[in-house]
Amino acid sequence: MAYILAPSILAADFTRLGEEMKVTEENGAEYLHFDVMDGMFVPSISFGMPVLASIQGATGQFMDVHLMIEEPIRYIEEFKKAGADLLTVHLEACKDVKATLDAIHEAGMKVGLSICPETPAEEVEPYLEKVDMILVMSVHPGFGGQKFIPDTLEKIQAIRKMAKDQKRKIDIQVDGGIYLTNVKEVLDAGANIIVAGSAVFKGNAAENTREFMEILKSYE
Repeated sequence: MAYILAPSILAADFTRLGEEMKVTEENGAEYLHFDVMDGMFVPSISFGMPVLASIQGATGQFMDVHLMIEEPIRYIEEFKKAGADLLTVHLEACKDVKATLDAIHEAGMKVGLSICPETPAEEVEPYLEKVDMILVMSVHPGFGGQKFIPDTLEKIQAIRKMAKDQKRKIDIQVDGGIYLTNVKEVLDAGANIIVAGSAVFKGNAAENTREFMEILKSYE
């Protein structure tokens, strides 16, 4: 199993975005996490297809796009064209979850399914055969810089067990409140892709990325 760092550009300095992305890539981060918020599913509004399209070619990183929007099935083709490699949608935001996941797969992207802190782990079980990754939100989606919710650890463990029981080699990504001080707890619970925003981009992004990567490599 690969252990991967996905820096969230939501916490980056957008006046230096290209430079900051490159710094994380040069220091080992294989993914770049791209949070899309619509002001409806979550209170905040972030950015969308034009920003994603504008950074194509600026990095060789895998574009990990997290849609925190209502009825994301409406925009699957547009995000594919903009450069998404993996598209993650929220179970809570889809009227027809299976149709949405199938549409992502048919568009040629990897498929992710996310759940909010209030959603029980068991609700992802019917969809494990359709996804490449489950994203467990460890904070309430919509704002950066929140504190990690400890109950998330049990949810990660439960989903990893479900995947093993179904003999599904899926990735488990965790997003929210993860820092160098608590990332080992998240990895020990069964996660293998770590989203970090403030913990990477606030301060020395190169050094922060390297420190995360040292921990992740120790689990391989």
